[in-house]
Amino acid sequence: MALPFGLEPAAAAFLAVAVFGAAFVRGYSGFGFAALVILATSLVTSPLHAVPVVILCDIVMTVQQARGIWARIDWRRVGTLMLGALAGVPLGVTIITSIGTDLARAVIALFVLVMCALLWIGWSFRGHVGDVGTTGTGFVSGLANGAGVGGLPVAVFMTAQPVAAAVFRATLIAYFTLMDLWSLPIMARAGMVSADTFRATLFVLPMMAAGIWLGGRQFLKAEPQDFRRFALLLLAGLATLGLLKSVI
Repeated sequence: MALPFGLEPAAAAFLAVAVFGAAFVRGYSGFGFAALVILATSLVTSPLHAVPVVILCDIVMTVQQARGIWARIDWRRVGTLMLGALAGVPLGVTIITSIGTDLARAVIALFVLVMCALLWIGWSFRGHVGDVGTTGTGFVSGLANGAGVGGLPVAVFMTAQPVAAAVFRATLIAYFTLMDLWSLPIMARAGMVSADTFRATLFVLPMMAAGIWLGGRQFLKAEPQDFRRFALLLLAGLATLGLLKSVI
């Protein structure tokens, strides 16, 4: 049986390992899955192939994690972010589908590098952030989700405020899921979803389930903050490789 998107066996094996690692990061820290998978995909094929795949995977992962996060979700924040995402996602999909593969790869890589830098330096707000700021963040997040990396702006936004770790993780996961449910039909209408999308999702589900389960059990003995820094370094490294690939 042919592999999805015309992938060679070695490339498919590489992406399977990348999905497992990205799912572990998601299970442990609550963010990074989509960006890691898309950046890894950009090294072997068009990153746009991975965008609807990671969105489907995100939805499946939330079902796997729902019982453990439900009571800690800040639903007001989720709703306010979604107000912005409703407008941002359609525009983001339009932009990303109108540019070439190399430019898309470069744009995604640069965006991820900027988000990683903000998370790494611990950028924070000096005053209270109201609903306008939260909705604006949702718009930027929705815009970025056209390329599948809409979670990172919200991770930056929430890290810059005093949010308890358990609430941070649960709220991110809930928001990602709602944004993904809004993004998927828009991407389908734009021609980003195909039979290969569903084949690829089925292909990676076992690795994803194993990674999210191990990450959720905090299989590593690292402190969450230390592990988050490791995840950022991994994201930055993959983004740098993707950027180089787009210009060489």
